[in-house]
Amino acid sequence: MKNQKDTGSMPNNHLHELFVDELRDVLGAEKQLLKGLKKMADKAVGANLKDAFTAHYAETEEQIERLKQVFASINLTARAKKCKAMEGLLNEAEEIMDEFEGDDALDAALIAAAQKVEHYEIASYGCLVTYATLMEHTEARDLLAMTLEQEKETDTKLTDIAMSEANVMA
Repeated sequence: MKNQKDTGSMPNNHLHELFVDELRDVLGAEKQLLKGLKKMADKAVGANLKDAFTAHYAETEEQIERLKQVFASINLTARAKKCKAMEGLLNEAEEIMDEFEGDDALDAALIAAAQKVEHYEIASYGCLVTYATLMEHTEARDLLAMTLEQEKETDTKLTDIAMSEANVMA
């Protein structure tokens, strides 16, 4: 990013462009995910799964606000870019919803699709926490680590619902 403010004195400043690009990508991903979570919640059969998707929707809104704080902490305006990975994951989720609608395996299929999204987010936030740590962006690191933990908790919650309900019903 040629127009960045003074990054020359920052530890590991070679990571700065990558960090900012990844931040923009994950901000775009989170915004795209809001639409997908709404659709998944509408299609889910089990009450616990509907609740999990609804709760994660609210968390995703918080995560978007937290990402804006991360951008502010490094003196940049939050700007998203379209996340092609999330687009693909959500397209796959749409296909699953269409293919398994009315089927006993719908909730299990929705969980599989949602966990693919969670694993992508866990990988993204894990990298961002590492980059922030290396560049000594303490505030950004702490904010990103909070989101990383939420994503891991959501993944665990989805596994619990799969194992106790959805996979059993399928």
